[in-house]
Amino acid sequence: MAAKNNALNKPVTLTPALEGVIGKGPLTRAQVTSKIWEYIKKHDLQAADDRRMIDADDTLAAVIGKERISMFKMTAAVSKHLS
Repeated sequence: MAAKNNALNKPVTLTPALEGVIGKGPLTRAQVTSKIWEYIKKHDLQAADDRRMIDADDTLAAVIGKERISMFKMTAAVSKHLS
């Protein structure tokens, strides 16, 4: 049975700021999400006081526009860097 061709599996292009965080595209939306979380884990950016919050380093802050963001709102911030 063929896999569904949904929005998560369609290739997207990335802005240079996002490429600075996760590397060159094109990637699928699902891959972008996975790579963002790899970056967050690698750099230990989940806030110690609330694991639902991300304390961005300078590179990630350039993408999300903030130094601290909820992981639930991060998707919308990252989506602005996809086309």
